[in-house]
Amino acid sequence: MKVSAVVTTRNSGGTLEACLLSLRAQTHPDLEVVVVDNHSGDATPEIGRRLADVFEQAGPERSRQRNLGLERGAGELLLFLDSDMVLPPPVVAEGVAAIAAGADAVIIPEVSVGDGFWARCKAFERSFYPGDDRVEAARLFRRELLARIGGFDETLTGPEDWDLTVRARAAGAAIARTATPLTHDEGHLTLRETMAAKLYYGRSMPAYIRKHPQVALGQVTPFRPAFLRHPGTLARDPVHTGGMLAMKVAESAAGLVGTVQGLWRGRA
Repeated sequence: MKVSAVVTTRNSGGTLEACLLSLRAQTHPDLEVVVVDNHSGDATPEIGRRLADVFEQAGPERSRQRNLGLERGAGELLLFLDSDMVLPPPVVAEGVAAIAAGADAVIIPEVSVGDGFWARCKAFERSFYPGDDRVEAARLFRRELLARIGGFDETLTGPEDWDLTVRARAAGAAIARTATPLTHDEGHLTLRETMAAKLYYGRSMPAYIRKHPQVALGQVTPFRPAFLRHPGTLARDPVHTGGMLAMKVAESAAGLVGTVQGLWRGRA
C-alpha cells in the first residue's frame, strides 16, 4: 500500500531535515513525502523542495495544510506529521501492517526529547500517555475513511487531531497502535513557549468542546488519570514530577485565557 506522509511546516528549518530524512529511511518501500509549508521565512522551503516529492505552500493554519496534503498525496494511506517529529525506520511498516490486518487508522505513540529542564518535564509527562485514548490521536489513516468523515476541520487549530480521531471512532473505524514510537523533538523548550502554544490552541477549544462535549471534558483536564496509574514513577522522580505539575498548571492557565478569547471572538 502506498503511503503519503504529509508534513506541515512553518519556519521549521531547525527540525525539518531530520524529519524528512527519517521518512526516507523507512523500511516500508512505497512512501512519498508531501511537505505543505505555511510561507516560511527561513530555510524550510529549500529543505522541503530538496527532500520532498511534493512541495506546496499554503495557509492559513495547519488543518488547511493537512487537507491540501491529502489532496496532493497519491497514497491509499495518509500519514500526518509535524516537522519536529522523527520516525524510527520500522514505524511506517508497522502502521501499514496494522492497516492490512483490518485497522482503519493507527496511533503512533510519542516520546519527547529536548534540552533543558522544561523539555525534560515534557518528556516525563509524555511517558505516561501511551495507551491513553484521551490523549493519543491517530496519525495514519485509510484515504477512504478520511473521505467519509471529511478530513480535518479547518476551523480548529490545536485540537484538530483529537477531533479527527473522535469522528473516526464515531464512524466505526477500528484504530490500532504501532509498537514503535516516534520521537518528538521539543528543542530547548521554555515555559513561556509551551504556555504560548496552549494560549494559541485554547482559542479553538470552545468550538471543539461544542462538537464533542463529553469527550472533551476528559481531555482538557490538566491532571490526567494516567498520572495516578503510575504513582511509583511520580514518587521516584520528585523533581520532574514537581516541574511537570507546575508546567501543567501554567499551561492550563494559558489555555483557559485562550479559551476565553475564543469564546469572545465567537460572540463578536
